Amino acid sequence: MERVLVAFEDPGNTRRISEVLESEGAARCLRCRSADQVKRLAYKQGLRAVICGFKLADQPAGELFFDLPDRCGMLVVARRSQLEMLPSADILRLPIPFTRRELTDAVEFLLDGYRRTEPSLRPRRGPEEKALVEAAKGLLMAREGLTEEEAHRALQQRSMESGLRMETLARQLTQQTK
Repeated sequence: MERVLVAFEDPGNTRRISEVLESEGAARCLRCRSADQVKRLAYKQGLRAVICGFKLADQPAGELFFDLPDRCGMLVVARRSQLEMLPSADILRLPIPFTRRELTDAVEFLLDGYRRTEPSLRPRRGPEEKALVEAAKGLLMAREGLTEEEAHRALQQRSMESGLRMETLARQLTQQTK
């Protein structure tokens, strides 16, 4: 049985999803609460699937997706309105409410290679996007007296609230000051 990462802000959701997947024999689950934990485990243990909510405490799922290894697929479990805001068609979606069967089918689909295997097909943050995010963080640090970590979190929060990718928001912030 393959291992998957299950990560929700609410530990009760993490536990319930994990219990369903394990009791149905769909996967063995590693439980996380933060995007940082997900990234570390996905890279360190070579995992191929993440099941998570629309946002975690430290990063929205749409942003986390681009920070995962190429081999790692993502299933986001959330309200339909939230799922429509996800930035990539490569993210598998499961609207709530759902049945046990729908959950296990989605995870099996994910593990069977839903994601494209060619890394070149998966959009990643390039040097230009990273530079934009860094410039926007610098602006927030100077303008609002934030630390780098606080500025990064502020960008993430604004990104979630606006439904814009971080790079898009960063571009808007840097263009406003020109």
